Amino acid sequence: MTELHESAGTGPGGAHFAVFTDRADAAAVARSFARPGSRTLAHASGRPWLVGHWHDDEVVAAHVGGASVAVVGCCPIDAHELRRRAARLRDLAELDALARSLPGSFHLVGALDGRTRVQGTASGLRLVFHAEADGMRVAATRADTLATVLGLDLDVEELAVRLLWPAPYPLFESSMWRGITAVPPQDAVVVDADGRSVRHTRWWTPPEPVRPLADAVPMIRKALEEAVDARTRQGGVVSCDLSGGLDSTSVCFLADRSAARVVAGTWPGRDPADTDLQWAERAIEHLPDVEHLVWDPDDSPLVYEDLLGVDDLLDEPTIGVMDRSRVLHHLPGLAARGSRMHLTGIGGDHVAWCSEAYYHRLLRTRPLFALRQLRGFRALWQWPLGGTVRALADSRPYGKWLADAARHLRDPSPSSVSTSLGWGMTPRLFHWMTPETERMARRALLDAAATASPLHPDRGLHSDIEQIRSGTRIIRQWDRMAARTGLPMASPFLDDRVIEAFLAVRPSERVSPWRYKPVLSAAMRGIVPEECLRRSNKATASMDAANGLREHRADLLALWEDSRLAELGLVDGAELRRLAMRPASHGLSGAILYSTIAAEVWLRGLARNHNRVPTP
Repeated sequence: MTELHESAGTGPGGAHFAVFTDRADAAAVARSFARPGSRTLAHASGRPWLVGHWHDDEVVAAHVGGASVAVVGCCPIDAHELRRRAARLRDLAELDALARSLPGSFHLVGALDGRTRVQGTASGLRLVFHAEADGMRVAATRADTLATVLGLDLDVEELAVRLLWPAPYPLFESSMWRGITAVPPQDAVVVDADGRSVRHTRWWTPPEPVRPLADAVPMIRKALEEAVDARTRQGGVVSCDLSGGLDSTSVCFLADRSAARVVAGTWPGRDPADTDLQWAERAIEHLPDVEHLVWDPDDSPLVYEDLLGVDDLLDEPTIGVMDRSRVLHHLPGLAARGSRMHLTGIGGDHVAWCSEAYYHRLLRTRPLFALRQLRGFRALWQWPLGGTVRALADSRPYGKWLADAARHLRDPSPSSVSTSLGWGMTPRLFHWMTPETERMARRALLDAAATASPLHPDRGLHSDIEQIRSGTRIIRQWDRMAARTGLPMASPFLDDRVIEAFLAVRPSERVSPWRYKPVLSAAMRGIVPEECLRRSNKATASMDAANGLREHRADLLALWEDSRLAELGLVDGAELRRLAMRPASHGLSGAILYSTIAAEVWLRGLARNHNRVPTP
């Protein structure tokens, strides 16, 4: 069996585990999941219930009669309250209400009368997978845990799907291994008392976006306060990003109101036009108790840095490897100043703003209002009139949109207006991807088109949820990488209660061409000073990306010299090597290489960590 990598440690923020039913044959299976340093949380019978790695602060569990409940992650519930909730449990379906009532970000595990239920977060930040092991159904929070113990084969067709740019819902939510089932974030998995029968049950539904902004503001403020408090209530030292943008600034001011001492870090960009430091300095004038660190922009790693050195255990490819060095670089310095947790503003862009695709419906329900707003969006985003009209007239259902995408994978990149006002960005394959990749990706799209429903009938809310869930696929890997450094990261904007509070706001008040993040500004008024709420833009780090592509072309060339993707027949390695020699090639300044690099780096990581990898 493969030994656990050091990245699977027991430090805070790195909790991961497998879940077993209360049976003797399941207990025998559980023994194969035990590793040096792993921990066990037992059923009342003494048989293994949870086996994995976690820190004491990350688990609260209660056993009362035939009911057991465990909360694993960040949640302010204490053992006494959880015991009270467990004592009242008569049906595992009642865990729906418990999950929807608690702040924070956590896995929730329940057991009652022999049955077991496991769920993650609606955001997708905490996921659940399951597979059969010696006839027993085992759930786990990481797909690679199951794959390694069970010796499963990687699904090459799934790898081809991940080369799409981007892979649309639901394709990006599947497991990378044959024999492993991914549980959709809105569902829980329930394993019956026989240890074999399994089903998914829905526990979360997005709120309808109908609440007026004035009514929503107190709820949003409360949700954000509770999300930050869940990380700061223990006191000590916490650190925060402080870019000067609305998202990180809001988190920093909320943290400053807590029992914790705050260290804020600002990393100015190399671009002379970058104004992050000026805005951060405005904020820090109102935070006299906050220690402010300003990092040297020339010390900041560039995009694409150290791709050959990525050795984290990951259970799927992630474009987060492109920025891995940038995300982790400052964490040791913050830990040296005593920080026990690092809070980010990540997720603010996903929830405090929303998709313009809501205007597809608003044009039909409030035409005069929608036309005024759409004129503003056209000017703001430079949408052409013809493209805007075509996008608004496009009423294809989601399945038809997926099927049409399958037939146009080699077309030029879609226009920004069709992406903004449609079901999302239409996926593409690029010229270095082989016909075999195209065949497998097309088949997956057509299969999905036959059965998939959108995340919501309104393409605006569908797009919002898809962006949150595709974003958290990256953040969950960054969180794992950060935990390995010893300083866990947390993103309060991505807590389920925060997401729900923002999604409930009427889209006509949530996204506007005339105001930047109006909902967040309204919610933070009185907490964040007025002058700090006036910022209406953010830095893009485009210079760091362009410079990184040029300065790290030798690493990119080495990446393709013995490409695992090329060995599998999924890409043309010679063409990728030619591109690496010409980093200024048209189109490469965008992100079109990201999905290919992510898959290649991931395959190399599997081989480095001795997982089973496919052979050509």
